[in-house]
Amino acid sequence: MWLKSTAAILAVVASLAKAQIDRTGWQITSDSFQPGNEPTNAIDASTTSIFHTEWTPVNVPLPHNLTIDMKKSYNINAVSYLPRQDGNSNGNIGQHQIQLSSDGQIWGSPVVIGTYLDDASLKKSSFVTKPARYVRLIAITEAGNRGPWMSAADINVFAAASYTPPQNSLGRWGPTIDFPIVPAAAAIEHDSGKLLGWSSFAANTFSGGPGGMTQTCTYDPASGVVSKRTISNTNHDMFCPGLSIDATGRPVVTGGNNAEKTSIYDVNADAWIAAANMQISRGYQSQATLSDGRIFTIGGSWSGGQGNKNGEVYNTLSNQWALLSGCPVAPMLTNDAQGVYRADNHAWLFGWKNGSVFQAGPSKAMNWYTTATASGSTKPAGLRGTDADAMCGNSVMYDAVNGKILTAGGSPSYQDSDATTNAYVVTIGNVGNTPTVAQVASMQYARSFANGVVLPNGKVFITGGQARPVPFSDNTAVLAPELFDPATGKFTTLNPMAIARTYHSWALLMPDATVYNGGGGLCGTCTTNHFDAEIYSPSYLFNSDGTLAARPKINTISATTITLGSKLTVTTSSAITSFSLIRYGSATHTVNTDQRRIPLVPLSAGTNTYTLTIPNDAGIAIPGSWMLFAMNSAGVPSVAKTILVKSA
Repeated sequence: MWLKSTAAILAVVASLAKAQIDRTGWQITSDSFQPGNEPTNAIDASTTSIFHTEWTPVNVPLPHNLTIDMKKSYNINAVSYLPRQDGNSNGNIGQHQIQLSSDGQIWGSPVVIGTYLDDASLKKSSFVTKPARYVRLIAITEAGNRGPWMSAADINVFAAASYTPPQNSLGRWGPTIDFPIVPAAAAIEHDSGKLLGWSSFAANTFSGGPGGMTQTCTYDPASGVVSKRTISNTNHDMFCPGLSIDATGRPVVTGGNNAEKTSIYDVNADAWIAAANMQISRGYQSQATLSDGRIFTIGGSWSGGQGNKNGEVYNTLSNQWALLSGCPVAPMLTNDAQGVYRADNHAWLFGWKNGSVFQAGPSKAMNWYTTATASGSTKPAGLRGTDADAMCGNSVMYDAVNGKILTAGGSPSYQDSDATTNAYVVTIGNVGNTPTVAQVASMQYARSFANGVVLPNGKVFITGGQARPVPFSDNTAVLAPELFDPATGKFTTLNPMAIARTYHSWALLMPDATVYNGGGGLCGTCTTNHFDAEIYSPSYLFNSDGTLAARPKINTISATTITLGSKLTVTTSSAITSFSLIRYGSATHTVNTDQRRIPLVPLSAGTNTYTLTIPNDAGIAIPGSWMLFAMNSAGVPSVAKTILVKSA
C-alpha cells in the first residue's frame, strides 16, 4: 500500500512542481519609482541593483505595486520576492497581495494575502496553479513602518508544467496567507474568529534560543491583515507545547521549550497571562479540557527530561496543578524505535463524562483515565482493533452524542517508519467500558504528520502528512486531502493543495466553515520552512457549476451563553434541516484534543424558527466556546454563531 500511495504522491507532486520562468523579454511597470531605481532592476538578474518607489522630490504614499507582463501565459503557482541586499531595509514589503490576470485588465481575487517578515531573506509565496500572463505584487504596508516605500532586489515567477482545473465537487484551495513567522501551533479566537499562530523564540527556528519568549501572529479574516508581536511577559517559549481551549474559550499553552511553564491567552483582553508551573516539566505532551472545566495533561518526554511523565490536572479557578498518582503514563506508551523520548508523545485524548479522559492512541492500547478523586485512576480499554501503534496519526470525535471517534493513519515510530492508511471508528460509552472498534475503508494515502478536522456536516477532512515521516523534510508529502463520510465509511480524494504540510503543520475549522491548513518546518535555514497557510473551501460552499452557493444565515439566537440541557431558539434567513455545534479548536503536532462535533436535531417553532436542545451531559458538551452552524437541505452551512456552554 505504501508503494502504491508513493506512486500517487509522486504523480501529484510532479504535476505541481515549481519551475522558475525565464524572464527574457518581460516588461515590468510600477505605479511609482525613483530615477536610478527603475522597476526593471527587479528582474535584471542582479541582486545588487534595486527597485524603489519615489522618495524625492515626493514621498509617494502607499500602496504601491509592481506589474509584470510575461508576454505569454504560464501555469503560475509561485512568486518569489527578494528584499534589497545592501543592508538598508527601507521599502521592505510588509502587508501584501499577489494577483494574476490573463489580459492585464481584469484581475481576479488575490491568490496570496498576508505579511512578510521584515528581514533580507528570500520570500516565496506559493498557491494553487492558475494560468496567467500578468502578475501583480502589491505592497500595502512597509514592513517596518519606516516610510511610504516599496523596494525589491529581485522578483521571480514560477510555473507548473501542466494545469488541471480543480473539480467543482472536490472543494477549492486558496488564497494562501503569508505569515511573518513559521506557525507551528494555532488557535481560533472565539470572540473575533481571528487565527492566532506562534512559532518559538524566533520566527523561523526553535533551537539555540534564549527561551522566555515566543513570536506570534494574528490573521483577521475580515480585514485580511496579518500582524506580528513578541510575547515575553510570561517568560515562556511556547514551542512544542501541550495545548487546549479552556471552559471560557481561552487557549492554555503548557511546556515545550520552557518545559515547566503555563501561559494562557485571554481572548477578550488580547493579552497573555502567566499561570502556575506544572508539577512535571514536559514537551510534546497532550492535554484536554474535562467535563468540570479542569485540564488534564500526560506524557511529554521531548523536553524537561525523559520518562515518568504521568498525569496531572490544572484547576483554572485556583491556578493550581495537581499530580494524579493513579494516572501513570506507562499504559499509553508506544514501542517507538527512539524509546520513551518519543513513546509518550502526542496522546489522543478526549474529555468525557464525570471528569474522565479517554485515550484512543497513538498506542495500539487504549485507556481510561479518571480525575474525580485526588489520585485519579487508570483502566485499560482494549486494543484499537488490529491497528499498530500510530504515532502522529489523527483522531477526531465527529459525533460526540454517540461517542464516535475516527482514527486515521500514523506510523509505528515517530520517524523513519512507514505510515499506514488504516482507519477505524471507535465508539465510546460509559466510563470504564471497553469501546467498540470497527475498521472502515482505508485512506487512499498513507499519512503521518497529517491533520484531521471535523466539518459541520459530520464528515472528517484529513489533510497533509507524509507517507514516510521524517521531521523537517517534505519528501513523500501528501498534497491531496481526503474526506471521510461516516454514512459510507469511505474516503474520497479531494483537489490537491499547493504546499506540503508535514512536521509542525496544523489545520483548523474556521467560523465561516472553511479549513485553514498551515505551518510546517521551523528549522532555521532549511528549505522546508512554510511561512503560510492555505484556505480550503469544502464543496458544500459551491454549486455544481463552481459558483458560490447561497448560504443560509442565522439571524438571531435566544442566548449566547447557555447551560447543559437548556433550549435555544434560533431564527434563520431560510429553511434549515440540521444544526451542529463544533467546539473551537487549537492544534499543534497533529493534536487537536478539544475539537468535537455535536449534531443537533431542530424542532420547528414557526417559519424559519427552530428550537435546539443542548445535551445534558458535560462530558459530551464540554464547557467552553462552540461554533453553531445551520445547514439547509443542500447541505450548505451558515457562518457560525459563537455559543458559550457552561456546565452550571
